Amino acid sequence: MRKSSAWPLSWIYVVLIIYASLYPFTDWRTQGLDPWFFIFRPLPRYWSWFDVLTNIAGYMPIGFLWVLGCLRGGSGKHFVLYVVILVALLSGFMEALQTYLPSRRPSNLDWILNSLGGFMGAFVALVLERRGLINRWTQFKSHWFIKESRGGIVLLALWPLCLLFPAPVPFGLGQILERLQQSLSSWINVPALTKWSMPGQMNMQPLEPGFEILCVSLGLFIPCALGFCIIKQRPKRMIFLVFVFLSGTLFTALSSAMSFGPEHGWVWLTWPTKAAMLLAFFTMSALVVCPSKICAALVLVALGVYLSLLNQAPLNPYFAQALSLWEEGRFIRFHGLIQWMGWIWPYAVMLYVFEIIWSLDLKN
Repeated sequence: MRKSSAWPLSWIYVVLIIYASLYPFTDWRTQGLDPWFFIFRPLPRYWSWFDVLTNIAGYMPIGFLWVLGCLRGGSGKHFVLYVVILVALLSGFMEALQTYLPSRRPSNLDWILNSLGGFMGAFVALVLERRGLINRWTQFKSHWFIKESRGGIVLLALWPLCLLFPAPVPFGLGQILERLQQSLSSWINVPALTKWSMPGQMNMQPLEPGFEILCVSLGLFIPCALGFCIIKQRPKRMIFLVFVFLSGTLFTALSSAMSFGPEHGWVWLTWPTKAAMLLAFFTMSALVVCPSKICAALVLVALGVYLSLLNQAPLNPYFAQALSLWEEGRFIRFHGLIQWMGWIWPYAVMLYVFEIIWSLDLKN
């Protein structure tokens, strides 16, 4: 049975669904209603095409990924029906739990549309399999990546999405220390524990231009080097390098446009950022010849320097403004889930690279 990247991606997406369905996770209480009462209510009189499309689109990926995982694992086409039922049960369970959240409104229309979206995603996966497109992806994956590349592919697929949440510097993921200290100070009311958890506020200083260039360049270096760990052939590494730079640039511009308005989509592309991008591109171009094990070691070194620099810098006012806009849900209402992905991503890469080094040591 072949391992598929669809499974870890699907479980990540399930977490996204749970988070988006049950946010803000507070003020749980019984409202005197059965959890399944929404099933028998009349359909809502007022709705919009935006709600219809988002409810369908929101559950299409999970149906697609579950069926894709089953098909690539050799489970057979009869699993499509089971997947559709599971998607409907997942959506119904989320709606039922919303009964205990006064800020949420369970809806039978949402349940129907979510289930329809899961069915459509499953149907698309089945059609692609019958047309041979899934086998082509399997062949593409075997030609491009090493055998145990599933975790790396998942991390690389998530990297552009992590960039959608405003970063303190372009491509800057993993800045958690100051926000963690702020959370601890609000949670801990005992003065002695507060002082222990926040020793001197760490006297954070803004990044100097040189360190900012280094931090931005490392933010691009890390996903590129991670790709080099699972891609062996030099020409394909160069193609991947160009793809990383293009996707990183586009998603960062999209994040800026959503945070400050479409006319400000490229305000982040300052001369230090351009210099950092050039530095990262030429450095990675020189490293296309490096073996996977050396690339893995370079990722760990880069992560250490990168996270150290990023977490010693305070939140700048423009970044704080972008955070406030996102946390108010002005553009995309993922309620901070993408923020968590951006915080966790570098540390997940670190764990995965340790696994790569371990597996390469065992083979040698």
